[in-house]
Amino acid sequence: MNGFEKRAQEKKKQIVEAAFNLMSTSSGVTNLNIAEVAKQANVGKTTIFKYFGNKDNLIHEVFKQFLEQMSVTAKEIMAKNKPFEETMILISHNKIQHFNKVSKQFYLDLMHYFTEKTNDDDSSLMRQYTKENFSMMLDLFHRGRKEGKVDLKYSDEFLMLYFQAMIEGISNPEIYSRIVPYTDVMTEMLLKSIAPNK
Repeated sequence: MNGFEKRAQEKKKQIVEAAFNLMSTSSGVTNLNIAEVAKQANVGKTTIFKYFGNKDNLIHEVFKQFLEQMSVTAKEIMAKNKPFEETMILISHNKIQHFNKVSKQFYLDLMHYFTEKTNDDDSSLMRQYTKENFSMMLDLFHRGRKEGKVDLKYSDEFLMLYFQAMIEGISNPEIYSRIVPYTDVMTEMLLKSIAPNK
């Protein structure tokens, strides 16, 4: 990467960080102002349009990087190969830590953005994130079976449907905002519900 490309990448990074800071605190998606992003990123508005084309593309990039960062840290947790129960707790905390860095409005905007958008890029981004998340959880459930922590009577299909039902329920903004303080209890209940009877 030459000096010009390096400076361009650095400017794009500054712009995305500025947009993220505004979206995750007060602005949200609706009130995101390009002039304010430019001011925070210390660039001109034309620079933002040069790199992102429009406000919607910038919002897409902010959400994309947020989801990618959650995936990266979750994969790092999985790579440590800690016991099933400890890994499940760490994965739960990872997600909550990421959402604690943003406002409730950011979370609502994220969910709304990907459920309302019809753009193929948006759909494929969310599909990819969901696919990676489910694949990771399936690997984790397999680890739990080997350790004797997941009852063998539960099929992969059932475990993934159970997990999906939980995730979709928690994704409801009304539930999410109230369940965050109970993350540890919820993870404990999940672990107990799929454990073999002793």
